[in-house]
Amino acid sequence: MKWFMDHLEEFFMIPLIFAMSIIIFIQVVMRYAFQNSLTWSEELARYMFVWLVYFSVSYTARREKHIRIDAAINLYPKKARPYIEILSELIVLGFSIFIAVTGVTVFNKIAWSGQMSPAMRIPMQFVYAAPMIGMALTAIRQIQCIFRRVKALKNHEEVAEA
Repeated sequence: MKWFMDHLEEFFMIPLIFAMSIIIFIQVVMRYAFQNSLTWSEELARYMFVWLVYFSVSYTARREKHIRIDAAINLYPKKARPYIEILSELIVLGFSIFIAVTGVTVFNKIAWSGQMSPAMRIPMQFVYAAPMIGMALTAIRQIQCIFRRVKALKNHEEVAEA
């Protein structure tokens, strides 16, 4: 279970990247070699990319590699920096929870409407589940990060990368 939790994002990201690349390659070959494009390939690649983005957000949160401005953190005294970093992680956690909760609302509205995708005719709630699931997973990763930072602060250690 620990291995799965440590590699959950990669478990989804790697197949998504692989499948998306294959689908786009087939679409290019069909369009330029056979002068006939597939009707569903671009839509599927787009939806896979949406899911990939949200799993990537969680992945970067787990690895503590999300965008931040180190120059701003370096403006604070060395003793205050761990607290500022925890504050920044709390802000990202709040944002993640907000997007996940908003994602639930959007997911429910789309599911209730019965909206289908234009080319593939799949229910759109599967696409709109990506922000909800991705940001909920990001929130979990942020909580793990905050616990690591607080533990390191209590032990007077530097935070090691996940």
